[in-house]
Amino acid sequence: MILNKIYVDNIIKTALLEDIHYCDVTSDYLIPADQIDTAVFKAKAEGIVCGTEAAVRVFEIIDDEIEYEILIHDGEEVKKGDRILTLKGRTVSLLKGERTALNLIQHMSGIATASHRYAKIVEGTNASIADTRKTLPGLRPLQKYAVMTGGAKNHRYNLSDAAMLKDNHIDAAGGITKAIEKLRSKIGHMTKIEVETRNLDELREALAAKADIIMLDNMSIEAMKEAVEITAGRAVLEASGGITDETLRAVAETGVDIISVGALTHSVTAFDISMVWAE
Repeated sequence: MILNKIYVDNIIKTALLEDIHYCDVTSDYLIPADQIDTAVFKAKAEGIVCGTEAAVRVFEIIDDEIEYEILIHDGEEVKKGDRILTLKGRTVSLLKGERTALNLIQHMSGIATASHRYAKIVEGTNASIADTRKTLPGLRPLQKYAVMTGGAKNHRYNLSDAAMLKDNHIDAAGGITKAIEKLRSKIGHMTKIEVETRNLDELREALAAKADIIMLDNMSIEAMKEAVEITAGRAVLEASGGITDETLRAVAETGVDIISVGALTHSVTAFDISMVWAE
């Protein structure tokens, strides 16, 4: 997956304008404008790196004379103490970009690391890990890229990608069958329909109405196993709701196809990375 540079630049410029405004009072008044230094991004934990190019781009936008070398690329494993990338240029420029660049690479690496851990837990089963739309406003392109970098998959990117009937849609439309029939009469042949179900009766109704994907929302392990047997391959089954590291393997072993985890993007722990001057 290649990040759209227009998206990335817009995100970075917004972040820099928020952080710097018109000047960096500390750096601009303290450091000579012509001072040159080399900075190193170092890992302070073990995990999967993601966001190296975004981090570098921060400094390029601030100062187009910055030189850099990426030593560990997105998707590669890193250990505590490893050098991820180096930057050489005006000291003032390096200081101005430090926080914004670290915010991005730490957040993206945290997502990639968590995605990698979840994907490893379900190895050997039929299930794949997917993210959700529970992303931070404005950061969705970077967050979904980080999920894929870690070895998991993306759910729909936005509301235009697929029709997804959640409980509020279903209740407002008068039921699962009515909602699916109405959508089928209007959507194009390329658009799939997913239905959120809360129990096995709703699952049966969604199957009868020929939903393409059925979400098993907050169902027990036993109910999910029964849902897999009832479905018998007639629809893609997605498990969702309250799934943790401790329950993930058991959910995967029920035979579901997809396990969606909102925590991958909405509450992930930032990966610890620091910027230090080269010795």
